[in-house]
Amino acid sequence: MSQTPPPGFHVLFYEPRIPPNTGNAIRMVAATGATLHLIEPLGFDLSDAKLRRAGLDYHDLARVVVHPGLDAALAAVAPGRVYAFTGSATTSFADVRYEPGDALLFGPEPLGLPADVLADPRVTERVRIPMLPGIRSLNLSNSAAVAVYEAWRQHGYAGV
Repeated sequence: MSQTPPPGFHVLFYEPRIPPNTGNAIRMVAATGATLHLIEPLGFDLSDAKLRRAGLDYHDLARVVVHPGLDAALAAVAPGRVYAFTGSATTSFADVRYEPGDALLFGPEPLGLPADVLADPRVTERVRIPMLPGIRSLNLSNSAAVAVYEAWRQHGYAGV
């Protein structure tokens, strides 16, 4: 796992709790060239068998950085913009024009990002992924994949 994130899109998981979701995200960042930032405390050990199984053999191909807290993670992605994904936002994630270096911030299931993180002045904008009424949230790794692929699509899937 890398310690220095290269330029590109950044996916930040704030205090993730479910190992298979992080494993799936590891596969996704390997496939897209994004960097996955995990913000402690984690709800699992990185050697967890469920995380390794969900990530298949992509762990060595993915850029994953673990940070001791939000401040360290946001410092690592600066000066990029930070988009906090939350069901309480009114702006659709698809209405944002993403740039390389932007960070896509997601909270843990089932509650999402806490109010203090959403209010952090380093958050550029709160955005949401549209869903039908009555649905609380998408799976964390699915949400991250939807967002990263939209950002990457806007740049013509650069690198393919």
